Amino acid sequence: MSKKVLFFCLGLAVLLASCTTTRKDAKEISLAEAFSPYFPLGVAVNSATVDSSQDLIRKHFVSLTAENEMKPSLIFPRMNTWITGGADAIANLARDMAIGMRGHTIVWHQQTPGWIFASAGGPASRNQVLERLAVHMDFMHERYGDVIHSWDVVNEAISDAPGEFLRPSPYLDRIGPDYIAEAFRLARAHLPGTKLFYNDYSVLDPVKQDKIFRLVSELLADGVPIDGIGFQGHWSIYYPDGATLERAIQRFSALGLEIQITELDLSIYNHDDQTSRFDSPPPELLELQAQGYQEIFEILVRNSQYITGVTFWGVADDSTWLDNFPVRNRKNWPLLFDENQEPKPAFFAILQSLENFDSAP
Repeated sequence: MSKKVLFFCLGLAVLLASCTTTRKDAKEISLAEAFSPYFPLGVAVNSATVDSSQDLIRKHFVSLTAENEMKPSLIFPRMNTWITGGADAIANLARDMAIGMRGHTIVWHQQTPGWIFASAGGPASRNQVLERLAVHMDFMHERYGDVIHSWDVVNEAISDAPGEFLRPSPYLDRIGPDYIAEAFRLARAHLPGTKLFYNDYSVLDPVKQDKIFRLVSELLADGVPIDGIGFQGHWSIYYPDGATLERAIQRFSALGLEIQITELDLSIYNHDDQTSRFDSPPPELLELQAQGYQEIFEILVRNSQYITGVTFWGVADDSTWLDNFPVRNRKNWPLLFDENQEPKPAFFAILQSLENFDSAP
C-alpha cells in the first residue's frame, strides 16, 4: 500500500471513529427521522428501484421523485394517450408509505414528445401548445394530485451559452419568451394545492446563477406564481465548497423563495474527467466524498429555515444515472449506500453534520 493510500485510509478511519454512529447501530437509524427537525429527505426512484431498494426507501426517505416515469415523453407519448404503469408504481408506494412526491417535470426541452409542438398543417400554434400543457396537467393532477406536494414546473430553461439568456427550445419557438411565465400560471390553475418550482443545474456557477436570479426575479415582479427554486445538486467530490453553496441559498431565499436541493449526488469524478479509471471506488475518494457530503449538510442544516426539502438522485450505488453520464458504462459511486445497499462513509458523515450542529455553541 502506498503512503498516499495509507494516509487516506487512516483519515477515513479517524472520520468514522469520530462519528457516534457505528456500522453496528446504523441499521437502527432512519435518516429521515434524524433530519426531520430541519427538512424532509427524499429520493428519486424508478419502476425498478421501487422494488430493488424498497427497504432503504421505506427506512430513510419521506418523499419520492419519479426519475423518468413522469416526464412527458414517457407518460404522455401521444395525443390523448397516457402510459402510467411506472408512475403508478411509484405513486402507489408513496401512498402506501403515507408520504408525498415531487412531480418531475412538466416543461422541459428534453424528453417532451414532438407531437406537442406539431399540428396537421405544420408547427403547432402558441395556443395549441398551451392547451396541450393544460390537458396534461389536468390528467396528472387527477391521477396523482393526492400524493404530489410540489412540481418542477419548468426545468433547465436557462442557457449555458455566454451572452444567451433562455435556452433554445421548442417551447420558446412555439410559445415565445413568456412561455415560462405561462407554464407557471397554467400550473397554478391546473395543479392546485402544489408548490411550484423552477429547477436547474449549475445554480452555483456565478454566470448562470445571475441568469437564473434574473429569471425568477422577473417572474416574481410580474406576479407569476412561483414558490421555489430547485438546485439540482449534481456535484462532485471536488465541488462545491460550502461557502459557495451558502451564498446561493441566502441569495435566492432573500427573494422569499423556498429552496430545495432536488437531485443530489456527489460524483467521484471531476466534471470534465472523461476517463474510466476505477473498477471500485478508491478509499481516499470515498473519504473525500464523505467530507463533501458532510460540508454540504452542515450548510443545509445551518440554513434549514430556507430549505424545504433535500432529494437524493438515486437510492444506492448499484443503480445510478451517473453510470451512463457523461461517460457510458462508467461505474460511479455517488450516493450514501454502496452497491450492496450498505451505508458508506458518506452516510456516517452526514449524521456527523447533525452532531456538529447540535454541539455548536
